Amino acid sequence: MPQKLQREERLRPVDLARAHGLSTQAIRNYEEAGILPAAERSAHGYRRYTPRHARALATFLALLPGHGHRTATGILAAVHRGAPDEAFALIDESHLQLLTDRRTLRSVESALRDLAPERDPAAPPAAPRGRAGTFIGPLADELGVRPATLRAWERAGLLRPRRDPRTGYRVYDESAVRDARLTHQLRRGGYPLEGIAPVIDQLRSAGGREPLAAALRDWHARLRARARALLSGAAALDAYLERYG
Repeated sequence: MPQKLQREERLRPVDLARAHGLSTQAIRNYEEAGILPAAERSAHGYRRYTPRHARALATFLALLPGHGHRTATGILAAVHRGAPDEAFALIDESHLQLLTDRRTLRSVESALRDLAPERDPAAPPAAPRGRAGTFIGPLADELGVRPATLRAWERAGLLRPRRDPRTGYRVYDESAVRDARLTHQLRRGGYPLEGIAPVIDQLRSAGGREPLAAALRDWHARLRARARALLSGAAALDAYLERYG
């Protein structure tokens, strides 16, 4: 029995690598990063890994989908430094980020619901605002903001009004008005301009709110997957700490 235990406690880098489809260099890199505890060396300088190293590697790979490489590395490195509170703080930050992303998604969905319905392309054209859009003053009045605010949103890339070729005035067509309304809703929700820009870009690339609905469903699915991954990673880390912490 002691002989069998001794064999089980001695693993080569290739043994850990093959179990997860990794390279032996990756195993050495993981040890240097603190993902694996420091390995003992043989008289000839070869690394001697143990079942603890195998468990640490499996724990890292379980943490990876929910936390990402940098945070998962930080969590296990803190554990192996004997600083579990640092590891728990990193875990808390990942959960906080997930909660923030959920709140952002809800705000985007709420803002889109509050927008005026998009015109059916098959329906008769609506009465024009001016010749082919609205000017900055009327749009600012509609939203209850100053024209300077609309110009600031334009500088941030959130609005793309065209210029009237005769007067040089800004003219906001239907899509620009939509973007202004969405920006206004999100600003009221406390979101900074740099946080709104990706939403506007996604709305433009989707071609409207209806195509964006598929992207929002995918966003929900990705948040659910991340939540499950955080749970799985927590279970693996808890088991590792129970045995080796």
